[in-house]
Amino acid sequence: MADEKQESTPSGRSKEEIALDMMKFIAVTTGYGKGSSGPGFNKGVSRSAEEYADALLELYAKCRKTVD
Repeated sequence: MADEKQESTPSGRSKEEIALDMMKFIAVTTGYGKGSSGPGFNKGVSRSAEEYADALLELYAKCRKTVD
């Protein structure tokens, strides 16, 4: 990653910054990766910290692919 050329958008922000902001927005607004904790019938299954981190990394990869 250190030897990758940082590509900028017309706004001057790197694609990585845009993908990270997109990932944060999606994760915060949707509860992405946290498991089910909404009303209704749920089994109380919550994800471990490792599973949550993996879900966020997967989301970042999808956002990065979208920005490219």
